[in-house]
Amino acid sequence: MATYIVLLGPPGVGKGTQAVILAQAIKLAHISSGDLFRGNIKNQTELGKLAKSYMDKGELVPDDVTIAMVRDRISQPDCKGGAILDGFPRTPKQAESLEKMLAEFGGCVDSVPYITADEAVLIERTSGRWSCRAQGHVYHQKFNPPKQAGVCDVDGSELYQRDDDKVETVTNRIHVYFEQTMPLVDYYRKLGKLIEINGVQPVEQVTNDLLAALRK
Repeated sequence: MATYIVLLGPPGVGKGTQAVILAQAIKLAHISSGDLFRGNIKNQTELGKLAKSYMDKGELVPDDVTIAMVRDRISQPDCKGGAILDGFPRTPKQAESLEKMLAEFGGCVDSVPYITADEAVLIERTSGRWSCRAQGHVYHQKFNPPKQAGVCDVDGSELYQRDDDKVETVTNRIHVYFEQTMPLVDYYRKLGKLIEINGVQPVEQVTNDLLAALRK
């Protein structure tokens, strides 16, 4: 029977990194909603064109369009054994739609690891990023600083901070995430599928905790 895992976690907690590691470790396809949207829009699929028509108007893409993209992806051969879903669902309503769709494939969401960290840690991790102007090499003022302040080690170009990486923007993104996602966390907790993982640990330890929890 196919195994479907929904991975949750706020910006800066390392969810994307863990999704890739987990997918390789337990041999499941990794389905990132962001990648799905970008791929469909880039390849100008019918769903991509439809999604872009809403995005161009500044409107949210309807759930049924997103679900159709997920259904199309899950129907691919590499998802026969299941998948790790990263970035979808975002609301209880989307979670209910996902369950109905997975039932068509004879499965359901088996477990929902939720990687957590304090807001202060998330802000520090996310807001310390700096990029080089020439080729976009990324540094972090605490975890991966350049040898010379303000200068890229690779090409010598100036380092700058994107608007997305500024403290104010990051703080707002984190607040929005918690406001939108807490109902989903509660939804899966009530179903007994939520597994909380401490994200304020080294990457390897978070991975070990995730794998141990999933084996149970």
